[in-house]
Amino acid sequence: MSLRTAGLLISILAGLSISACSKKPEEKRGPPPTVITVAQVSARPVLVTEETVGVVDTVGSPTVTAEVPAQVERVFADVGDTVKGGQLLASLNAGDLNNAQQIARAQLNSIEALLVNQEKQTARNQQLAEQNFISATRLDESVSQLRSLQEQRKGAQAALNQAQRNLAKTRILAPVSGKIEQRMVSAGDFVTAGKPLFQIATSQNLRVRLPFPENLVNQFRTGLVVNLSTPAAPDKVVSGVIQDIKPMIGPQNRSFEAIVSVQNPGNWAPGASVTGTVVLAERAHALVVPETSVVIRPAGKVVYVVKDGRAWQRVVQTGEKNQGMVEIRGGLVLGETVAVDGAGYLTDKAIVKIKNAAA
Repeated sequence: MSLRTAGLLISILAGLSISACSKKPEEKRGPPPTVITVAQVSARPVLVTEETVGVVDTVGSPTVTAEVPAQVERVFADVGDTVKGGQLLASLNAGDLNNAQQIARAQLNSIEALLVNQEKQTARNQQLAEQNFISATRLDESVSQLRSLQEQRKGAQAALNQAQRNLAKTRILAPVSGKIEQRMVSAGDFVTAGKPLFQIATSQNLRVRLPFPENLVNQFRTGLVVNLSTPAAPDKVVSGVIQDIKPMIGPQNRSFEAIVSVQNPGNWAPGASVTGTVVLAERAHALVVPETSVVIRPAGKVVYVVKDGRAWQRVVQTGEKNQGMVEIRGGLVLGETVAVDGAGYLTDKAIVKIKNAAA
């Protein structure tokens, strides 16, 4: 190796040594801060509620029966038809009843004619008795016959009224508005008084039956407000009150029923399912945080309190949920700042960066 080559090699090695010495060791960096939004623990009224799914029932399903014996002429309604109160459902043959009405009217007319004559005769006898042309006994007989005819007229008038009512009963009318559930008669049938003809399911006044767990029975009372909704119209909420409580615990589901009577809002049908939310009480100054602040960890339900740029895990006890907020029964104090959006990604003492404060 020549002297020139050896010098060049030494220069290269020296340069590499200086370059290596000039490099500084890389600094270790931790994970980036988690971006979150925050809110403060606040106090507001919280409703204590209990929710369940029940069923809509009718207040009554009246059975329309025949009130007079006659043959069915025509039937105007069938199963599934919606009818209004007073609507004609069927008609009966009115021949015999029409004859009975005519006979009753004829009897009344006959008695009224006799009564007119007797009134005139009694008036004449009254004058004659005053002039001593007839005895008082004869006058008494005339007055008694007049009174007898007056009573007969009352009886004949009552018989005519009854005949007219019987004739009107040949028109079978719907007693209430609703839907025909059963039709038990056809044209040509001979029906007797009391024979069932139709059954109507009413839908104007509804009764909602709501089952609740037996352990809540002591918290319920009549008059409690209930908010009701049905899947058929989820945006329509109807408010009612508990009218009755049936504390008989069922052997299968171990529950009791709360009965709520409401007016049909328009499209609720008997047999439909309904969700009922009962307001049991109100806590005026409950501590609340947004529902998204509460997350599940091995320690249980936790909320991350934000302080000094870090998230500190805090185990909490929760209560009611109202309008996107959850009640905190223990673990937080009023005014503390808690993580909202992004809380699910946090761990205890994690570094955080607040993006904006949640409402």
